[in-house]
Amino acid sequence: MTVNEHIERFHGLPVFDFVEAMEEAAERGGADSLRLPDAASAAWRINLDYESEATFAERWQQFLDTVDSERVTAVVIGQWSQEDPDSFREPMEAVVAGADRLPALRALFVGDITCEQCEISWIQQCDITPLLTAFPELAELVVRGASEDWDGKGGLALQPLRHEALRALRFESGGLPGSVVRSVAGCDFPALERLEFWLGVDNYGGDATMEDLTPFLDGTRFPALRHLGLQNSAFEDDIAAAVAHAPVVARLESLSLAMGVLTDQGATALLEGQPLTHLRSLDLHHHYLSDEMQQHLHQALPGVEIDLSEPGKPDDRWRYVAVAE
Repeated sequence: MTVNEHIERFHGLPVFDFVEAMEEAAERGGADSLRLPDAASAAWRINLDYESEATFAERWQQFLDTVDSERVTAVVIGQWSQEDPDSFREPMEAVVAGADRLPALRALFVGDITCEQCEISWIQQCDITPLLTAFPELAELVVRGASEDWDGKGGLALQPLRHEALRALRFESGGLPGSVVRSVAGCDFPALERLEFWLGVDNYGGDATMEDLTPFLDGTRFPALRHLGLQNSAFEDDIAAAVAHAPVVARLESLSLAMGVLTDQGATALLEGQPLTHLRSLDLHHHYLSDEMQQHLHQALPGVEIDLSEPGKPDDRWRYVAVAE
């Protein structure tokens, strides 16, 4: 997964750019030339171009009024500011206000913004709890970015809550606040099957600790969990050592410790812990493992699909997570 390009599929559906289609129709002569897919057959991207004359709220209302919104199942929200980065708070208010127009919505991606448009750690977020309360049937939520606004206010937040339907939750960040990680631990998500954190680095607000991750490892939270991603961390070795003895691993089908600073030390601890042969897949891409350790992993886990792509140099003095600024 990358922040260099817009996503092309979401929730099993191809992404369709609504705003681009509207602009192309206007160039061809108006609404009569508008070509849209069936409402339920696409994940609908709504975003603003740089220096757009329309606000996000205006584009969002246009989307609701143009598409058969009652049949829309997936939405991808791209850039919501017309010029410089701006908080997601007001765009979110527009989305929440239109929730009754989207009764079939099951998947929402907030922040499909490439690094060319805005660095991930400059994407200004807010308390996204209203999205979960407004859409009680939502099954998948992805949120990219975590930054505060220009006044140092806001920033990504979540209030502990119960949500019956949520099955997949991912936070993509160059610096995920520990407060968000702790809030997720305080939530009640009985249906949650997939959970991923891009933890990032402290320079960009990533202050989560190993103690914050403990509730996800001890097996006491989220009984339906089958995939856990503790990724993009500068202390990936410590995470690997904890995962090696974590009770939750026995019921996982897949595990990701990718995108971080994983070295032979962490991989050794992982292999010396509990058996991992039951896993379907183990994602370790973007790592700092030696060739010998990579070979050892394949030998020790012959039936597991292991992603060891994007290797760094094990002896590199400067080691980086995959996504920071």
